[in-house]
Amino acid sequence: MLEDKNQPLTPISALGEFGLIKRLTEKFSLKHYSSELSVGDDAAIINPYGKKVVVTTDILAEGVHFNLGYVPLKHLGYKAVVVNLSDIAAMNATPTQILVSLAVSNRFPVEALDEIYEGIKLACGKYGVDLVGGDTTSSTSGLVMSITAIGMENSDKIVTRKNAKPNDLLVVSGDLGGAYLGLQILEREHAVFLANPNMQPEMEGYDYILERQLKPEARTDVKKILDELEVLPTSMIDVSDGLASEILHLSDQSQVGFRLYEEKIPMDTMTITTSEEFNLNPVMCALSGGEDYELLFTISPNDFDKIKNHPDFTVIGHAVDLEQGNYMVLRGSNELSQLTAQGWDAFLNK
Repeated sequence: MLEDKNQPLTPISALGEFGLIKRLTEKFSLKHYSSELSVGDDAAIINPYGKKVVVTTDILAEGVHFNLGYVPLKHLGYKAVVVNLSDIAAMNATPTQILVSLAVSNRFPVEALDEIYEGIKLACGKYGVDLVGGDTTSSTSGLVMSITAIGMENSDKIVTRKNAKPNDLLVVSGDLGGAYLGLQILEREHAVFLANPNMQPEMEGYDYILERQLKPEARTDVKKILDELEVLPTSMIDVSDGLASEILHLSDQSQVGFRLYEEKIPMDTMTITTSEEFNLNPVMCALSGGEDYELLFTISPNDFDKIKNHPDFTVIGHAVDLEQGNYMVLRGSNELSQLTAQGWDAFLNK
């Protein structure tokens, strides 16, 4: 759990709540003019300077969202920030601030929390966001993290899930399915370790998909790319629960159906070969695996020429009238397979 197990560890009780907060946050500096008051008072002060404020929050609970048997604490802190910034990016907004709250049991020393905050600080630096507040408390059942992310954007640039129209093109950034296969590797090697602690994990050759699972990135760069291309999506969502689930969310909010083309779904070569190793269908990993944190969006067909040759984007389908439903057109045929929501559900996937 900790990088250096030879150092004496400090119980949280030695610092107390306020001493702990000070220790964990004193190395964070502010970057945004909109962060008028941050950690140290009863509340933060955010000045949006005329922009719309976008707010999101996520909870990560030990045993539900992560397994500390194979997730390094620093990676956990980083990922906890990223999954929230991904939601801000999905609104076509710029992330500016975060608040971090932790509930920890007494099995965690102060140094463990230092590592989590190292990851949080790394993410704040990479994405240019300010830590402006949060809370800490005790827990009787492991570690729980809650992060609230704040973003800002001009009202005419914000994109929701609601405005896709029939004939709009369905586009996704990056590639899909890798995070799920990375999780399969981690689960397999963890099971081997539990059965025989003397066995060395076999992680070589899986770097890309392991990073997709342990250290994902939020696609905050997509906004800038689309701005440069002069493309404003008609709807957008991040791919956190699996491609199929996200398409159905867009369908529900925009009141349109979709046709997804199986042969167009972008997947990395390592994702495909690893899925074969586990006797899994790589397309199903993309449809239902989740945690890819790519952006799925729709654009007017008039904007096709602007993005068609961009290496970050793949047109994977189009919107149709709601009555036509949501189907995947199978590879090499015109046969249709109905899309169903089989992605991540925190109340079912335990």
